[in-house]
Amino acid sequence: MKRSVIILILIIGVFKQAVAIGDAMPDTVMLEEISVSAIKQGVSNAETSSTVITQKQLERNRIATIKAASDFIPNFYIPDYGSRITSSIYVRGIGARMDNPSVGMNVDNVPIMNKDAYDFDLVDVVKVEMLRGPQSSLYGRNTMGGLINMTTLSPMKWQGWRLMAEYGSGNSWKGSASWYHKFSDKVALSLSAYYTSVGGFYYNSYNNEKCDWENQISGRAKLEWRIADNVVLQNVFAASDSKQGGYPYEYVKTGEIAYNDTCFYKRFTLNDGLTLRWFADKFSLSSITSVQYIDDNMTLDQDFLPLEYFTLTQAKKELALTEDIVVKGNNTGKYNWLVGVFGFYKNLDMIAPVTFKDYGISQLIEKHRNEANPHYPIEWITREFPLNSEFINKTYGTALYHQSSLNLGRWNFKLGLRFDYEYATLNYHSYCNTGYNVYHYEPESAEQELYKYVSVDISEKGKLDNSFFEVLPKISVSYNFDVAGNANLYASATKGYKAGGFNTQMFSDFLQQSLMGMMGIGADYDVEDIITYEPEESWNYEIGAHYSTQDNKIIADASLFYIDCRNQQMTVFPDGTTTGRIMTNAGKTRSFGMEASVKYSILSNLLLNLSYGYTNAKFVEFDNGKENFAGNYLPYVPQHTAFAGMTYNMAVNTNWLKEVVFDVNVRGVGKIFWDEANENIQNFYALLGGSVTLDFDICSLQIWGRNITNTNYSTFYFVSIGNEFLQRGKPATFGATLRFNI
Repeated sequence: MKRSVIILILIIGVFKQAVAIGDAMPDTVMLEEISVSAIKQGVSNAETSSTVITQKQLERNRIATIKAASDFIPNFYIPDYGSRITSSIYVRGIGARMDNPSVGMNVDNVPIMNKDAYDFDLVDVVKVEMLRGPQSSLYGRNTMGGLINMTTLSPMKWQGWRLMAEYGSGNSWKGSASWYHKFSDKVALSLSAYYTSVGGFYYNSYNNEKCDWENQISGRAKLEWRIADNVVLQNVFAASDSKQGGYPYEYVKTGEIAYNDTCFYKRFTLNDGLTLRWFADKFSLSSITSVQYIDDNMTLDQDFLPLEYFTLTQAKKELALTEDIVVKGNNTGKYNWLVGVFGFYKNLDMIAPVTFKDYGISQLIEKHRNEANPHYPIEWITREFPLNSEFINKTYGTALYHQSSLNLGRWNFKLGLRFDYEYATLNYHSYCNTGYNVYHYEPESAEQELYKYVSVDISEKGKLDNSFFEVLPKISVSYNFDVAGNANLYASATKGYKAGGFNTQMFSDFLQQSLMGMMGIGADYDVEDIITYEPEESWNYEIGAHYSTQDNKIIADASLFYIDCRNQQMTVFPDGTTTGRIMTNAGKTRSFGMEASVKYSILSNLLLNLSYGYTNAKFVEFDNGKENFAGNYLPYVPQHTAFAGMTYNMAVNTNWLKEVVFDVNVRGVGKIFWDEANENIQNFYALLGGSVTLDFDICSLQIWGRNITNTNYSTFYFVSIGNEFLQRGKPATFGATLRFNI
């Protein structure tokens, strides 16, 4: 509650400041519009497979999060883990379940540094642009799978109030209010607030309570100020506070969700992005500065069973600073160019204790020790103790990049080059203070007597560091055909890259093995070897085409790609009864496939929207020392993604009703392999959706449904302590959305 109040106070403060600026500025005649958007995009996306979702499409299809946007984008998949804790995005077989993202995200030019903050509500977003394939030459290390660009509504372009209220299945309530005002031709401000409350869909049978409830409040303030005729400033401040219940993970053996310990996730974020652009005769200079803060707290019953195994708490605070300076030619003449320098700093403080409980001590520690030495069995003094881990992870990075474009008639050639350097350190302290009794047992007499008490005092401290340097080139060529409308054919070769890192979640396992080692049965770990993982890099080869008619009745895109990836970072669960999960490097993987999409206005009031993506992603070399997965499909990568939608606008033009819009769509995903051995599979499934929208002068009412046929499918699979769990997709949901534009 306190954080929600803070959000409101901060937004009010920004409002007062902007009013003061507006009152101080004289009214002037607005010159030709100078935008702060498209600072880099304008020289990059013509030779890239991309999908653009407009504001109308976002609202018509109720795309409120980036997870929902993935339904409409080919070869773009975000599994629903039942929580906003992270966004595991997969594009063309490239993706990440933990640590650094493989797909970047920019909101109003500002790069979001932590993918744990990707899952936010899309309030007044006017465009979502998905660029597939590596965008590393311009956007850096975390864009080897692609880049998501988002643009929010400008108060210079629209003024008034935007209101929304929604109710749907699962006792879901949503509401938003946005105010857009132009104080003068030079200063404009928007304020937005958003609230969502979800009662949940799934019951935890252990306590008969909903386990997937959610509450979130967020706000944004956007200031645009023309300081001079050729100087434009944009500042976007955003804050959010969210809390969720547990995780609706179904135990495969029973088909039930049943766990006894508390589960929740809380997140508080503050972001401020300042973009300043100066326009000269032959070039423009842009500075993009951001401050990003995230306070993350998670507690979960890590065994997800109604047993006292162990729980995990993960509390982290991260501060990130970024600076991007871009000098860009005015794109006149045959030769155009862009050069920039980027730098960032991240500081992550995290505590992540794993608390062993009675049954976990018995099954994971005592049982194995006593089977190895039955004549001297042990018994823990306390039936609950923590394995504590504390970390400070600091990362610095800088990059110098350039892109040139040469236009020779119908031919266009582009060359991009980026020099990327990063240095990361990890200070860690893992410790455990507990103790156990050792008994002497004689089977002949069936007697057991106390032999001794063993005090456990383990403390592991240290510092790891690593540095990474990479050169990231991109080359492309396109040919524009002499036809009515627009048509081009392109080919590109691009290097993708993602830096290495540290397996902080493995320290609990490291401590567990150290403890077991005191008893003579633990595994020997080399800290640096087990904790660090290497960078991954790829080469993406692509050919494609874009086509549109003069009247835009037909807009079509198609592409073919091949990706050769080295040291691809994979999240795996270690064998046995360990408590952690680990990021490791697969030796080689390859992926090939295609995307195709078409928007066809069959009639002036009838629109057909089709898209399809195919990905064939396999291991070429991956041997974990126990099993060789060469030739197997990569996990969590759907082979097929498909979307088909039809929208019909029926004009009414009465005094109170303008039109009725009918929409029906089908989304298909699969097959998905859940593990490296390809033993667990989600087959292809299709979800039916639709809506009816009544458009009035100042408002609209939409009645909608998703997964109307109540298809049963899974979105996530994992193993904990040898037990299998599934995350089921949401059932049939229905609701109504009311919007006002005043």
